[in-house]
Amino acid sequence: MFAFVFPPLDPVLLSLGPLEIRWYALAYVVGFVAGIALCKKLALRFNQGIKPADYDDFLTWAIIGTLLGGRLGYVLFYQGAYYLEQPLEALKIWHGGMSFHGGMLGVIAAATLFARRRKFSFFAFTDVLAVVTPIGLGLGRLANFVNGELFGRVTDAPWGVIFPHGGELPRHPSQLYEAGLEGLVLFALLMLASRFEGVRRRQGMISGLFLSLYALFRFGGEFFREPDAQLGFLFAGATMGQLLCVPMILFGVFLIGRAYHRDRT
Repeated sequence: MFAFVFPPLDPVLLSLGPLEIRWYALAYVVGFVAGIALCKKLALRFNQGIKPADYDDFLTWAIIGTLLGGRLGYVLFYQGAYYLEQPLEALKIWHGGMSFHGGMLGVIAAATLFARRRKFSFFAFTDVLAVVTPIGLGLGRLANFVNGELFGRVTDAPWGVIFPHGGELPRHPSQLYEAGLEGLVLFALLMLASRFEGVRRRQGMISGLFLSLYALFRFGGEFFREPDAQLGFLFAGATMGQLLCVPMILFGVFLIGRAYHRDRT
């Protein structure tokens, strides 16, 4: 059986004494900076009364929402029993453990408060945020690959990879699948959608497209990804990631229908 041996990639990009700069942290930084820069350009295209400077001001809110929500989501969704016994461990973010679904809820909460404070439309604001979010998602998945974590299930495909912590058998490089779908493809589709004035005008439609398309891509990608060891397969053989995607799909479709219907009435 042919397989690639995981390349000798160091999760640490740069060490400066006790300070370590990791690829995963760099993915967050680049994702935020590039995302906000694009938001400022899209704000002019959408022309919904939100200034480019508003997205600059939201950057700190987005970072806090992502980190707090991502960590809380991981604690609640993936390691609840452990952190119930060791509550102080939940504070040690540097030990790893972030959930996209939790991070998304954190950013939604931050965007809700920010939009109320600035007195502009929540969905006009999040439609722009939705377009740029796949940048961070794609970079994050690439960082997962560099770290040799969140690898896929055992496979006999010729592109299977033997990961350092995945045993002796080749596995799907599911991080790269997700980087392609949740990052590159999703970004291309949302950018394409944002070019149509009719879509931009229907507030909430791009937010709904993001939720439903991300959830569909993530749901499919989970079939190739090794389920979390502490959870395994759950209801009807689904993974936690798949179960969390179901309400996203439903709410995304609801937002698309709502935006379409409100524009017609």
